[in-house]
Amino acid sequence: MAFITLTTDFGTKDHFVGAVKGAIYSELEDAKIVDITHEISPFNITETAYILKNSYKSFPKGTIHIIGVDSELSDENKHIALELDGHFFVCPDNGLISMIASEIKPTKIVEINIHDRIESSFPVLDVFVQVACFIARGGNLTVIGKEINEFKKIIEIQPKANQAETQIVGGIIYIDNYGNVITNISKKMFNDIGKGRNFKITAKKHSFTKIFSKYNEVATNSAYSNQQYEGHKLAIFNSAEYLEIAIYRSNLDTVGGASSLLGLAYRDTVVIDFVNQPEQEFTILN
Repeated sequence: MAFITLTTDFGTKDHFVGAVKGAIYSELEDAKIVDITHEISPFNITETAYILKNSYKSFPKGTIHIIGVDSELSDENKHIALELDGHFFVCPDNGLISMIASEIKPTKIVEINIHDRIESSFPVLDVFVQVACFIARGGNLTVIGKEINEFKKIIEIQPKANQAETQIVGGIIYIDNYGNVITNISKKMFNDIGKGRNFKITAKKHSFTKIFSKYNEVATNSAYSNQQYEGHKLAIFNSAEYLEIAIYRSNLDTVGGASSLLGLAYRDTVVIDFVNQPEQEFTILN
């Protein structure tokens, strides 16, 4: 039984998701289809990359991931299929694979070349489904395309450290359902560059000198209920081990989220300065 996942910006109002699933079942009756999400912000490649990186590993090796975001074929936006970390990805070559492949090199990448037999304005349905089902039947990637060595890379996904390694400059790449903002700065990069030094995080006019390991650690006084701390801002390495700026017990309908309350938006800059100050002023909580 083949596992096939779907990640798109189609939403669920229109017929697109249903049509894609129907086409898969027509080819593979015993396929197991899993929706990762269809609520990607339209054409948002960076958001797609973040969600995909933090979901694909939960699936069994051999799973095939169809990604339908900014997938219209053009000279600048080819279609590719690749094997990476024991998984297969069928997607546009628009940079969305960058976040995964920055850490794990693909085993094989091919540029899909079956388009001369198919004319379509809906490539996820007409092309990606065929390729995914071919792979699910045990087909070799080189049959559906010519092997290539490179894929497009998104520069904004990668944070940068200065030469002296006293500063990391990153940015906000995702805003979650709670309004919390996620940066492209990983815990690994923070530890590798910081080397245990004290630090200060700056995002617009807001600064943070502690990184919590759990959200409720912001409720520091046991004499008060956790509700008393609702609305407090904090920095945390989230479950995906990326630096997140959050509002404790955020609720977009009542308290608000970090994005709205702190005025932080997609692509805003986040800076970490590593400084030599008294130990008690700058702390990472373990």
